[in-house]
Amino acid sequence: MNVKISGIGSFIPSNIQMNENFSEHEFLNDDGSKFEQPNDVIIEKFKAITGIRERRYANTNHNTSDLAFLAAKQAIEDAKIDPETIDQIIVAHNFGDVKHNTIQSDMVPSIAARVKHFLEIQNPACVAYDLIFGCPGWLQGVIHANAFIQSGMAKRCLVIGAETLSRVTDKHDRDSMIFSDGAGATILEATEDNHGILSFEAATYSKNEAQYLGFGASYNQNSCQDTRYIKMNGRKIYEFACTRVPHAMKTCLDKSNVDISDLKKIFIHQANEKMDEAIIKRFYKLYKMQAPEGIMPMCIQKLGNSSVATIPTLLDMVKRGEIKDQNIEKGDIIMFASVGAGMNINAVTYKV
Repeated sequence: MNVKISGIGSFIPSNIQMNENFSEHEFLNDDGSKFEQPNDVIIEKFKAITGIRERRYANTNHNTSDLAFLAAKQAIEDAKIDPETIDQIIVAHNFGDVKHNTIQSDMVPSIAARVKHFLEIQNPACVAYDLIFGCPGWLQGVIHANAFIQSGMAKRCLVIGAETLSRVTDKHDRDSMIFSDGAGATILEATEDNHGILSFEAATYSKNEAQYLGFGASYNQNSCQDTRYIKMNGRKIYEFACTRVPHAMKTCLDKSNVDISDLKKIFIHQANEKMDEAIIKRFYKLYKMQAPEGIMPMCIQKLGNSSVATIPTLLDMVKRGEIKDQNIEKGDIIMFASVGAGMNINAVTYKV
């Protein structure tokens, strides 16, 4: 028995924030001092490194749970199932519901419980819980669902990745331009054919790496220093990801007994275009090969980094033909891979 994705959906907010929208921001160093370079130079360098030209922010009346629900509705419709037959609802996020113009994260009840409520699922045997695993959260939820289904504890799982990062960013931190909002959802269930999840790998490095990405005060020392925003050590994360992620991907692929030449696409967390390209290059280098052209679909240029939502959103877009020159067909071998706060890494080999 294998476990496959039988339905997928996403919700991409309509509120587009272009790079030019940051031209009037007062960007500061972490010690509160001003940058010597003007904003147009900062923004252009940012675009060259990350690839991001624009990103999406949630409407003021939408929270993380709303985005998760809207993506879940699409996935359920795509799978053509009765929501009452879902055994597990797993929602990956990191900051809960942060309402517009507030600073407090609301995580009780869980985002998953709220999604179940919005879906009007009455079955009490449908268990809903949240998963906090940094950016790899959605993929870790897929690994959880696989375990539940393989063990017989569930037949059908709804796995969602949703986030509103725009509400936990420091406008004085140039890294705030990276983050965005969105949601992606998938239905996973058992299949008797040879399609679905072939192998997986997951790891947590927290001895020296735990604080590479976390919460901190604004760089504007005149603002409330008790209010916390997402902060990251970009250089450390880049070095860590380029070193550790390729090896985790290789371990995952080797477990599947699939030859790397049969790998058709790699859906990697949309964190940073240059970093993702470096990871893929180093992954293929482990096999003494060059990465094939077009192996890595990308949507970060228009959608930014929406954390747990990036991979399922990208997969949905490729399946719907919305990424130029990118497609997948039944029988293709693909890989999912992600890295994020923890520091956590995971990868899954999958047959479409």
